[in-house]
Amino acid sequence: MSNNPDALDLYAHIEDMLQNYEASDKLYSAYFEILDELKFDSLLDVGCGSGAFLSMLSKLYPQSHLKGIDLSPAMVERTLERGIEAQAVDLCDLDGKFDVITAVFDMVNYLDADALSRFMYCVESHLNDGGYFIFDVNSEYGFDEIASGSFTAEDEDRFLVIDSYYEHKIYRSLFTLFLKQGQLYSREDQEITQYYYDKDTLLSSAKMRLLRVKDIALYSEDIDKHIYIFKKEKR
Repeated sequence: MSNNPDALDLYAHIEDMLQNYEASDKLYSAYFEILDELKFDSLLDVGCGSGAFLSMLSKLYPQSHLKGIDLSPAMVERTLERGIEAQAVDLCDLDGKFDVITAVFDMVNYLDADALSRFMYCVESHLNDGGYFIFDVNSEYGFDEIASGSFTAEDEDRFLVIDSYYEHKIYRSLFTLFLKQGQLYSREDQEITQYYYDKDTLLSSAKMRLLRVKDIALYSEDIDKHIYIFKKEKR
């Protein structure tokens, strides 16, 4: 993965300041519609974050084995607090196989080209034969028109500034967090990078069969995200 652990931990500390619940609910609903068409007993969510998606999923599929993994121990701790099985581990180092693997809210966009190829290989390795990989990526419109620009948020103890821009298929966000400590503020700066991937690139990286692509609009009337559904063929 291209982003360093410090950047991921910073994101864990400010996730609540960035949450757009309307967009999240719309995206989760799209995943639920897809999953409702499938038969599965086990599901792994890669990059599970604080476990919100898995928590909602557990109410819909109480008999299924659900698990989340994330590279951020802080995120995993929050998922565990929801009563969801979770582990701070790289997918490629994980044991076990699953009927479905998901990667929700542009997790794949955080992988550079080399990491993407490795990730796709590990996804297939952790899927049962006939299993499904479901993930979403940002459209170029989503990166360039929706996500780019400046953003600020604050509460009693934190002040956050994000400056983002998109060029040459790369989206960069500079996070600056001011954290109140007594009468003073500490400052932390981190950069998080995402990469735009078109359909041909994703197809060439995955050895699984593409079933379909679902286009959705979370923030406007224009398509800002694509959900891919891949299937691992039985051998």
